[in-house]
Amino acid sequence: MKRRTAAWLAWSLCALTIALVTFVVVFSVYYRDNLRDLAFLLAVVSNALVGAVLTSHRPRNPVGWFFVFSAASFAVSEATFRYAVYGLIIDPGSLPLAQAMAWPATWLWVPGVLLVLVFLPLYFPNGRLLSLRWRPVMWLAIFVSGATVVIWALLPGKVGDAWDITNPLGLAALRPALGGLEVVMAVLFLGFILSSVVSLVVRFRRSQGQERQQMKWLTYAAATVVGMVLLTTLLEAADLVFLSEMAGLATDLLIAGIPVGVGIAVLRYRLYDIDLLINRTLVYGSLTVTLVALYFGGIVVLQRVFILLTGQQSTLAVVASTLAIAALFNPLRRRVQGFVDRRFYRRKYDARKALEAFSAKLRDETDLEALNNELVGVVRETMQPAHVPVWLRPDTVPKGNIQPSRMEVSLGK
Repeated sequence: MKRRTAAWLAWSLCALTIALVTFVVVFSVYYRDNLRDLAFLLAVVSNALVGAVLTSHRPRNPVGWFFVFSAASFAVSEATFRYAVYGLIIDPGSLPLAQAMAWPATWLWVPGVLLVLVFLPLYFPNGRLLSLRWRPVMWLAIFVSGATVVIWALLPGKVGDAWDITNPLGLAALRPALGGLEVVMAVLFLGFILSSVVSLVVRFRRSQGQERQQMKWLTYAAATVVGMVLLTTLLEAADLVFLSEMAGLATDLLIAGIPVGVGIAVLRYRLYDIDLLINRTLVYGSLTVTLVALYFGGIVVLQRVFILLTGQQSTLAVVASTLAIAALFNPLRRRVQGFVDRRFYRRKYDARKALEAFSAKLRDETDLEALNNELVGVVRETMQPAHVPVWLRPDTVPKGNIQPSRMEVSLGK
């Protein structure tokens, strides 16, 4: 397929997806239909946009197509179901083929999940399988997904939970057999997802240079989402309703940001420094968790102290905890930054320490030969080059006729 044709097809599917998602959002807001799905729809739009951009620039890389077709399948499924809801429940008989339009929602989610959760890890980032050994996994996943589509397309029962709409093509006579197959296919589908994750881990361990930097983007995005899910769970367990809702909203936004990370990795990973981004996330994420724990822990402890002393609670506990957090912010940030650098960025940490030691010695050293040897040692320790050229300008050369001499020191083994 030519690049222009691929771009036209991808952006057409993207426009269709955005139009259908807009319809679903308007319907959900107007009829108050499961407003929590709006965050999921944001992820669908993100998939469509990133997929269209990737396909326009890398039409031979299937990663972009995975995003585009996955988003389109979810958008069509959601839109046709709302069409059926309006024609069957809200205003019965007002729309043609309303019963039939409920059918795509029973099975269209399968290709959407397959493309993003199975095929994307298998083909990311270069658009090729890790090796020929993974082809059976791909073809078996396609076969199982096709069988799953057939099972859900013919399985009798309700379509969705909020509305009383049943599958128009559901066959009640096949329910016992289809019910058993449904469980088997679900287990196999989960196995394919785990296999694709294993492929991604193996590829990351084998990767070097640019590919490793690309792999870091998807790893970073996925790890951030997992961390936010754990934080949301902890906040819900602590009965902190407002904070848990904010964390849940942030998690939904991060899920929508996963395609953005993939897009940056495939197009140009150097657009942002992923190592710096990971470093800052580790530092400020750990700092935030520590400060929140200290803040609420301080409030609880101080409130108990005030109750023991005065018999009632006091707002001074909140004020004191807030002042303590403000005073501890910078010291804690420096300590967390130092720990992260020592634990995860040891080479850069050692290089910075070597440069700091050299700077201190540079202020006091007067022997040029000793300073030259020290400089060569610092360069060897921090940069590890094969050769180090050192240019020296003698003071005896007249001004305006400077001809520095060059000395090269070999650092090869």
